[in-house]
Amino acid sequence: MTNPRVGIIGIGQSAFRARRDDASYPDLVREAVNLALADAQLELDDIEAIVYSLSPDAMVGIGNAERLGVDAVGARNKRFLRINTGGATGISSVAAAYYHIAAGACDVIMTAGADKVGECGDSQTVLNKIWDPTYERSLPLGTITMLAMSGIRYAHKYGMSEEDMAGVVVKNRRHASLNPNAHLSKQTTIEEVMTSRYISWPIKLFDCCPQSSGGGAIVLASEKYIKDRKLDAVWITGVGHCSESYYLGDRMGRGFMADHADAHALGESFKRAYKMAGITDPQKQVHVAELYAPFSNTEFHSIEAAGLSGLGQSVPELRAGRFNIGGEIPVNASGGTLCTNAIAVTAMIRLAEAALQVRGTAGGHQVKGARVGIASGNGGDHQFFGTMVVEA
Repeated sequence: MTNPRVGIIGIGQSAFRARRDDASYPDLVREAVNLALADAQLELDDIEAIVYSLSPDAMVGIGNAERLGVDAVGARNKRFLRINTGGATGISSVAAAYYHIAAGACDVIMTAGADKVGECGDSQTVLNKIWDPTYERSLPLGTITMLAMSGIRYAHKYGMSEEDMAGVVVKNRRHASLNPNAHLSKQTTIEEVMTSRYISWPIKLFDCCPQSSGGGAIVLASEKYIKDRKLDAVWITGVGHCSESYYLGDRMGRGFMADHADAHALGESFKRAYKMAGITDPQKQVHVAELYAPFSNTEFHSIEAAGLSGLGQSVPELRAGRFNIGGEIPVNASGGTLCTNAIAVTAMIRLAEAALQVRGTAGGHQVKGARVGIASGNGGDHQFFGTMVVEA
């Protein structure tokens, strides 16, 4: 069966910062919406439906906070759907928009959202409530300790060092320095990363993503809509999703399919997206990758789950510069999640940045000759994974 063609015709993202005291939550959403509509050369009235990308209500401080965004995205009297899959929310929202069009329900649809993570109080206090209260939360298990344990396991299996983790930070900060929208855009050194304080060993402060404020929006359209209006588009050719067990103990080997060092479910999601896109050798066919990696150690297993490197091989390949801008397969040329993290749209921005790359409009962090890009999002307790392939 031939998959219906769905294209991205508009991309908008605000400049992400620690705080945006100049803009309310609806203001941030509308800022991204206006940029995406201008990019698509459309008006709000042209949009048939809205998929709203929103992180947990506690982050916004308002119950059912999607209600606050209806007017900001021009959704009155239109189809409206809220999505929340944690950190994967942004790419899950794009997928929901994609399926609306692929199913023939709409011809043009927008997904949009925003977050003020740095202004919500202590986001980790909110996020740490996702754990099972009887068996896991009392450890205490949280979003950082969970992935610190993954880092320890990965280091044990594959020989990753804390200096290797610091190398990811240095690379991504260097890339972010070329991206005016990135939150953390100041370059750093191995020494600065290594001397930053420990948060949860082996993760240090500089190994962690920031708490960002900002918005994002993407306009998608059917192939007929795009061709009838002679529009330029970036085509979504592959879509994949896969979920993991809720209980972290079920990812610790001992006969289970998953090993906490690796990102098995993310790998399965990429396999599904690649199959749909007809990609059989990602190391040769993918030109640029925007991978959701909120901590430096998780970029290694994300690269491997995407099939861009063999298990344990991304560490020496990163040392060799293979994933730098100018390298064989640049990873997170925008700076990635490690430099910008407005949770509701973080994964959406991964896709937006991949689309900008294959469209050739990424500006100072453009990867030369990029025609095929991939993006991913991770949500829950490293539990929900979404992946996409985009092509010029």
